[in-house]
Amino acid sequence: MSGDTVKVMIVDDHDMVRMGLKTYLMLDPRFQVIAEASDGQQVVDMLTAAEAGVMPDLILMDLMMPVMNGAEATKVLLGHFPNLKIVILTSFLEDDLVVKAIEAGAVSYVLKTVSAEELIYALQGAYRGMPVMTGDVAQALTRGLRQRTVQNDESGLTEREKEVLLLIAEGKTNKDIGEELHISIKTVKTHVSNLLMKCELEDRTQLAIYAHRQGWVS
Repeated sequence: MSGDTVKVMIVDDHDMVRMGLKTYLMLDPRFQVIAEASDGQQVVDMLTAAEAGVMPDLILMDLMMPVMNGAEATKVLLGHFPNLKIVILTSFLEDDLVVKAIEAGAVSYVLKTVSAEELIYALQGAYRGMPVMTGDVAQALTRGLRQRTVQNDESGLTEREKEVLLLIAEGKTNKDIGEELHISIKTVKTHVSNLLMKCELEDRTQLAIYAHRQGWVS
């Protein structure tokens, strides 16, 4: 940051969480907490009615909240204020939730288990428009996008076969696939055999080409 004080709004349905975050950020002269809200609908109402006094530069948003969750609130807010930066801070790492939050326009998705230094780094990055995600969040995003891709076709393949196919297209070995999907190598080989039969192909290279032609991988 260039010496400017970043105006932050904290949105979380737990009073103690908001208090802890506010107390910590107040100790850092680079940040100023200007407002708080306890759910997504409340922050939408506050900002669209200009009740927050000063528009924040950045919102630190919980994901799972009553009335309106963080992903829904993010989408609504960015529809009104496209320059607003939103960081999702949550305890949840479900693949689909990560995808929904990022699709809604959140700059970053950070787990509440991160260190104080990692949180500050994420906030600084978000202020600059730079996405910040830990490795586990990035992996969840990848899995969630892959899952969504394989659910939207009519190839006749099972969900697991599609997952295996996409990993083959990424150049993964049977061992890699087994570890990522938490299945045995024997099970991976069975899926590969079924893929070759159903797709009427002869080897893994042809399977990879098939996945690319289907538009499932770039």
